[in-house]
Amino acid sequence: MTAHDYISSAKRVFALESSAIAALASALDDDYAQAIARILETRGRVIVCGMGKSGIIGKKIAATFASTGTPAFFMHPGEAYHGDLGMVTSDDVFLAISNSGETHEVVQLLPFLRNNHNFVIAMTGNRESTLARAGHCHLDIGVEKEACPLQLAPTASTTATLAMGDALAVTLMEARDFKPEGFARFHPGGSLGRRLLSTVGDEMVRDKLPFVGPDAKVTEIVSEMTRGSLGIAIVRDETGWGLITDGDVRRLIEVHGPHAFEKCARDFMSREPTMVSPATRVQDALALLDQRRITSLLVFEHQQIVGVFKK
Repeated sequence: MTAHDYISSAKRVFALESSAIAALASALDDDYAQAIARILETRGRVIVCGMGKSGIIGKKIAATFASTGTPAFFMHPGEAYHGDLGMVTSDDVFLAISNSGETHEVVQLLPFLRNNHNFVIAMTGNRESTLARAGHCHLDIGVEKEACPLQLAPTASTTATLAMGDALAVTLMEARDFKPEGFARFHPGGSLGRRLLSTVGDEMVRDKLPFVGPDAKVTEIVSEMTRGSLGIAIVRDETGWGLITDGDVRRLIEVHGPHAFEKCARDFMSREPTMVSPATRVQDALALLDQRRITSLLVFEHQQIVGVFKK
């Protein structure tokens, strides 16, 4: 194969898989609406189950559900049959995935689910399969052909399965009016979680704050900036607070040259530095930094500077 052949092969895969996803829309029926309604009304969780490649996609679907407001987890069908079914309550909705609809490890769970009164959503590529007929509703993920030239490796079918799972998750998000704050709550370690859940008090620098007096000379100011490693010096003034940045020092030297070292902090400090309270949300603090085109905020509480917040 030539380099051109490689690119042609990729384009063929993209075309086949995009067509497979597009075809899902025409296969949607009232069963999809029934599945959404049942998940919304359940007091339990959505348990996603699948074997092999379907199981791998199922894990992603369960993770997307869980992070977007629908309690869910993945259950391996083999482990389920050997004890993990004890985690399934009668309130849980069971999402069973099998492209053929005949996967033995999944089908063998049906008697338990029926006896346990679980609502079963069957996601298969065969409406006449054992799993599709046993489910309370059926989501059709059938594809005309796989992208695999041997028609053996699940390719277009797994893409279609993933797209159906994403559709369920997004529809559920919209039905629940799921907000960014909710997403952040389930992702506290991500950047969105930091912005929406954390406060300035959680992230501000508290130690070794670089304070100088209003009569401090430039050499003392630079020394204090170096010690604090924040690129600023905070000026304690009898009338309030001031702020000097490393940019202020550079501009002072550019304008006055050697005479800059004769200046005092009060001569070139900013007299109305931007301040926030420790309770300010990180998102609001970051927006203020962008709005004012600055890099530091002084954190003010009980008439004192208690920290510095930086991007």
